[in-house]
Amino acid sequence: MRKIALFIAILLMPCLSFAGLLSGQGSTPLPGKQQYMGSPVYIQIFKQERILELYVKNGEKYQLLSSYNICNYSGGLGPKRRMGDFKSPEGFYSVDRSQLKPDSRFYKAINIGFPNEFDRQNGYDGKYLMIHGACVSVGCYAMTDTGIDEIFQFVTGALLFGQSRVQVSIYPFRMTDANMERHKHSYYAGFWKQLKPGYDYFNKYHMPPVVSVNNGRYVVNEQPPSATTSQSLFASNNALAEAK
Repeated sequence: MRKIALFIAILLMPCLSFAGLLSGQGSTPLPGKQQYMGSPVYIQIFKQERILELYVKNGEKYQLLSSYNICNYSGGLGPKRRMGDFKSPEGFYSVDRSQLKPDSRFYKAINIGFPNEFDRQNGYDGKYLMIHGACVSVGCYAMTDTGIDEIFQFVTGALLFGQSRVQVSIYPFRMTDANMERHKHSYYAGFWKQLKPGYDYFNKYHMPPVVSVNNGRYVVNEQPPSATTSQSLFASNNALAEAK
């Protein structure tokens, strides 16, 4: 009952009405998408294209609910490595309820959980890396307030109704073979090769990739979903009280 009451309260918050959901920003939204409120969700971000894609579980697979233009991100392509480099992260992250910040000074915010286990094993540091509103970025992924309203509502609904963590996969670009060839001489090419199996996995199975970290490298389980038994759990170091 407490979850239901809290969920209803969230729906009644300003700018979080179903009317707002129906207007949406998605390029190919599901029809009647409000019916998926509370279903598991998954997020993909593509830096170069400045696109955030929000997927919802529909049956046994995830389907695009909406896509959103990213107002701003920082530091160009490549992973975030240290505090103060103003880089927006790349990699595989996840969000639980403690990482939601409805009263952020950047309107609303979702802490992506940087640094994750990969970042820690590689000595990367930083904190307060968010998806948030207000269209301003110093390392975060800044959305319009309208965009973060919808993203925040679906992520919150999924977590309240049983999804333990929402996975967030952040890529430098759509990791097609052609794009990988185009960027093969980049300083970050080796790192990006670690991310591509996650991109390919989702495109093949329409399920979030199962990711682990081994000796400072991302490892994607390439088995089909029926053969996998767990999901990646990149826990955040940041408590809700510390979020912007």
